[in-house]
Amino acid sequence: MRLLVLGGTEFVGRAVVEAALGRGWEVTVFHRGRHRPPPGVRSLHGDRTAPDGLTALTADGSGWDAVVDTWSSAPRAVHEAARLLRGRAGRYAYVSSRSVYAWPWPRGAAEDAPLVEGAADAGATDYAADKRGGELAAVGAFGAAGSLLVRAGLILGPYENVGRLPWWLTRIARGGPVLAPGPRELPLQYVDARDLARWLLGALERGLSGPYDLVGPPGHATMGELLGACLRVTGADAELCWTDPEPILAAGIEPWTELPVWVPPGGEMFDAVHCADVSRALATGLVCRPVDETVADTWRWLTGSGGSAPRRPDRPRPGLDPEVEAKVLARAGGVPGTTPQEGPSDD
Repeated sequence: MRLLVLGGTEFVGRAVVEAALGRGWEVTVFHRGRHRPPPGVRSLHGDRTAPDGLTALTADGSGWDAVVDTWSSAPRAVHEAARLLRGRAGRYAYVSSRSVYAWPWPRGAAEDAPLVEGAADAGATDYAADKRGGELAAVGAFGAAGSLLVRAGLILGPYENVGRLPWWLTRIARGGPVLAPGPRELPLQYVDARDLARWLLGALERGLSGPYDLVGPPGHATMGELLGACLRVTGADAELCWTDPEPILAAGIEPWTELPVWVPPGGEMFDAVHCADVSRALATGLVCRPVDETVADTWRWLTGSGGSAPRRPDRPRPGLDPEVEAKVLARAGGVPGTTPQEGPSDD
């Protein structure tokens, strides 16, 4: 197949490009030139936010069997690209997000859950509305039958530019007592970017259309398995001090951002991010690799790139301040391999 990837040099886009090359596809990437694309692709340069920024696509004169777009800001960029490519590409796959669902996302929600409002030709507003607008732009240009909406959940793996798994790996590699948020058996729901890419390309081959929640099944790994894998691959002299949610929350620590991936069980946020119904994706070929493989390959990439992961400027920096971590561990009486009880408050 002839594939055009809008972007294709970072994280999910790069995973899609590498997977397509692995299938022997002819791949073109359209990007701003800030990052080097994988070898073996045709490279077109342009800035889709600038006037006439899509000129390289029109001047090229090529056609493609499919387009993959991972854009995450103003929907009008998707709107303009999709309209330009209508008639020159067979299908349009837009990598969206489960954030397009109206909050709160009910436990076990699937593709028929209520959606946020969005507009195909809007400027940048907020992440959820932007992604929903991007979906509408893709469908508006290619129709329901010609568009594929990949509503991704938590994505991990090599080239991650959000910083969640890289933060855990870097923190554990530093050694010493590590605040490990419990419970250890907390089920997680995520997808390796490479598994997302493999499913997406297969879906294009089979002509699938419409929305798909794209994330692994709930409990594909646990918090204990994720951090245990980090400990093994780094070989660090670190101690995982498993701590109940209560003292962590009492200290004002933000789940998901200050302790990436982790959300305490039993609330709306946990139901939303780690309890989605992904039976539609699983029934259409989604296969998820073991957590050990995701962690090991991410560590290999991270150390091979100097130990510092790239970061998207539109996302907050994840991770916990070392002084806050030490304070919580001291108050909770953290003991490696155990689940400490809540310590005294500051009141």
